[in-house]
Amino acid sequence: MSSEQTPTPEAAEEAGPRPGRLTAAAALAALEGLALVVGGAWMLVGGLTGHPDDRTSALTGGATLIVLALLPLLAARGLLARRSWSRGPAVITQIMALPVAYNLLQVDSIAIPAGIVLGVVAVTALVLLVNPTTTRALGIRGPGSVEK
Repeated sequence: MSSEQTPTPEAAEEAGPRPGRLTAAAALAALEGLALVVGGAWMLVGGLTGHPDDRTSALTGGATLIVLALLPLLAARGLLARRSWSRGPAVITQIMALPVAYNLLQVDSIAIPAGIVLGVVAVTALVLLVNPTTTRALGIRGPGSVEK
């Protein structure tokens, strides 16, 4: 991997301050990661201390959510550090969140507001991640682009 794809800290400083859009995208990714950790911990604690219908499923689901939280948390850290690789995992996280938000909207319960919030966060983060300002701040060039 060359230094053109992943800017060094010195190159990031030369490029100026981190754009607000990049910081906001990192914050949204971190928020999603933290929500996954909290949800996973809640499932684990409920599986261990409560009376779930299926204890194994509760424990497996909780552990899975905690492991899945690593993707948006690592992406958020990379976005804050202006690492070009971090946009891919962040975009994947948002694309995975959209069907989850849709399914939450289909149930008739308290999950509907959660689905609305998740959908808004995912779409907002996607818009921020594909914004040209964010792309330039991460040092990502489009196909066929040459350095000037």
